[in-house]
Parts: sequence; structure tokens; C-alpha cells
Amino acid sequence: MLSASPIYLSLTTLLFILLSVRVVLAREAVQASHGDGGDRELRKRIRAHANCAEYAPILLLLLVAAELQGTPGWVIHLFGALIVLSRGLHAYWISQTPEPLGRRVLTMGTTFALLALLALGNLGHAIL
Repeated sequence: MLSASPIYLSLTTLLFILLSVRVVLAREAVQASHGDGGDRELRKRIRAHANCAEYAPILLLLLVAAELQGTPGWVIHLFGALIVLSRGLHAYWISQTPEPLGRRVLTMGTTFALLALLALGNLGHAIL
């Protein structure tokens, strides 16, 4: 039975909804029903939303797989919190003007580390 990973699935979903609403509101403001209408702020919001859509699903699938394989709860909570934090901060920093590139690099590094550690952990559980 899953007990920890649904928390982070839910929190990441709420983040995704927030990012979606930010895109919708910006599209309404510039009257762009598709694309970014040439608006820089809307383009940044679209990228923040898309970036979450690109990375969150695989991270969360790996987190669920880890919990299903018996990874200790504290590890699931640690990785889950880092997923939500890194995706949330990345979305925030990608939306800033000027964009703090160093902070974005930090959150992407965290994301890549989480992907690698979860993938290797799941692989280790599966083959050992």
C-alpha cells in the first residue's frame, strides 16, 4: 500500500494546476488563445508550466516505483519533498526577470540528481 508518494503526487499536481492557471490568466491578459502572442511574460509562464510537465511525471513514477519496492518511508519523503521543492523553485526562477540562471542551474541539477538516484535505486531493487 502506498502511503508517502501520494502526498507528493498531490502536491505536484497542485503546483501543476497553479502553473496552468498562471498561463491561462496571462493568455487572457494578452488575448492569445494559442501560443504566446509574442508576449515575453506569457512565454516564460508557458515554459515554467511545460518544464513541470516534462520532468514531474517521470520523477513521480520513479518515486511510486521506489515506494512499491519497499524503499524506507523517510527516503520517499525526502525525495518527494525535493521533487516538489525543485520543481516549484525552478518554475519560480524561470519566470523571473532577469532570470537568475545560477538558481535555475541548481534546481535542474537537483532534478537530474533525483532522476539518477531514483532510477539507479529502482534498478538496484529490481535486479538484486
